[in-house]
Amino acid sequence: MALVSAVLQFLPFSIAGPVPLWRRVFCWVCLVPLLHALLSRNRAGELLRPYQTALLAYVSGVLWYAGNCFWIYRTMHVYGNIPSIASFGILILFALYVGLYQALFGVLVGALHAMYSRTTVLLAIPFLWVAVELARARITGFPWDLLGYTQVDNLTLTRIAPWAGVMGISFVIAAINALWLMQPAAIGRRAKYLPAGIAALLVILATFAVTRNHPEVTEPTQAVATLLQENLSVGSEAIGDTETKQQMLAAFSQLSLHPSIGLAPKDRRLYGLPVDDRSQIIIWPEAPTDFVDSDPILRHAMSSLALQAGALVIVNDVTVASYKDGRSKLYNSASFYFPDGSYAGRYDKMHLVPFGEYTPYKPLFFFAGHLLDDLIFVPGTQRNLFRAAGKNYGVFICYESIFGDELRQFSLEGAQVLINISDDGWYGDTSAPWEHLDMVRMRAIENRRWVLRATNTGITAAIDPSGRITATIPRHIRTSVQVAFGYRNDITFYSRYGDWFAWLCVLVTVVLFAFSFGRQRFIAQSQVN
Repeated sequence: MALVSAVLQFLPFSIAGPVPLWRRVFCWVCLVPLLHALLSRNRAGELLRPYQTALLAYVSGVLWYAGNCFWIYRTMHVYGNIPSIASFGILILFALYVGLYQALFGVLVGALHAMYSRTTVLLAIPFLWVAVELARARITGFPWDLLGYTQVDNLTLTRIAPWAGVMGISFVIAAINALWLMQPAAIGRRAKYLPAGIAALLVILATFAVTRNHPEVTEPTQAVATLLQENLSVGSEAIGDTETKQQMLAAFSQLSLHPSIGLAPKDRRLYGLPVDDRSQIIIWPEAPTDFVDSDPILRHAMSSLALQAGALVIVNDVTVASYKDGRSKLYNSASFYFPDGSYAGRYDKMHLVPFGEYTPYKPLFFFAGHLLDDLIFVPGTQRNLFRAAGKNYGVFICYESIFGDELRQFSLEGAQVLINISDDGWYGDTSAPWEHLDMVRMRAIENRRWVLRATNTGITAAIDPSGRITATIPRHIRTSVQVAFGYRNDITFYSRYGDWFAWLCVLVTVVLFAFSFGRQRFIAQSQVN
């Protein structure tokens, strides 16, 4: 049952390409087999002990992570040029490590079941699940594909996100999964299937909400942006490419000044945009270029582009700084140029990609030899906003998009639009680019902000504050597109208070255990007296 649950948890997320609606439905039952296993009894009729429930959940978690993040193997082997055995070893060690979070969930369920009734434990399940999701975000820093992301297309259910974030949606999903198994004695035999019937009804309503059109949800736009998709090969696939830095700068500047895909007619008709369709901002993606922030050739090209277009320009580059002892350190940066061509500053990526930009717990990967020695980026230390023409812009780079509690700081500090530059070319044609897009969309929903997303190989898109993709371009082609977007000043409850709901779930979990321990101690003392 635990293994079946791992497969069911895999289905609501991308396998390769967009997730069809029928697979999203599995999120409403994916935890049921695991919960059934954790709350079962052994052959002697005894409750499973916490170490047994931990092992069951751990096996389920390892299988789920290995399947959900199978792209790690491909990224390491095909694009990182790491031998297949070492790449597979990295994937397995990763799954064994992060699978410990499901083991933690199993321990909590088993321990509570030893203290409380089955019904009480089922009521506590959504609190425990969200508490463990928070641990994934805060301890190892890998909150990839939280359960709530499966409902990113549900414009009804995502109304929770501006208040409680994606983990608030995870809570609802986990609660319905627990409801299927609930049979409280208080309702009697005739109504013992009532909770399951309610769960079925809620699933039907949630599924209907996804298919329902929401014409009343419109987001006004006031500006135009040009998003560039460079389509550069990455890793070992880039071997043999002969395009020079000057050629790339010339080609990208041409696409920026003359977008391949102009503004859609619907945007002019619905939102009354300026007739000249001039872009106010030009965004280049994160990409495997040899652009260096201090390079005079790059600075001249970007300054000229900004001046010719009369627009803000954002470009990804590498910043080289030096330690006092003479050693160099590298930052993955986004540099910003004003419409008058002047250099406005940069933002250094604060949350780096494990195994892509640095190696966590490097001694554990001794079998990879010196293949990971080139991962030497260091994290930035300050979240910078850029202000131009009275508007504030918050820029985040690639992997940072999965950390909702961190990105909300941009909106809280005054960002009126969010900009995501990313290089998903390292993932190839796996599930990761689509999973990554869903997480970026959730950031738009949580903060009620437009997100302009420029990527190297796709998926490049404009995302409205409801998480809907208003414009996009095909993957794996070099092109540029004009998109309409808007500025917003309102601050959502989530933007202001972050993962408050998840912390509340942690508090409820702690109180449940504290109350039980206190009750057991009181009973023990009473027996002694």
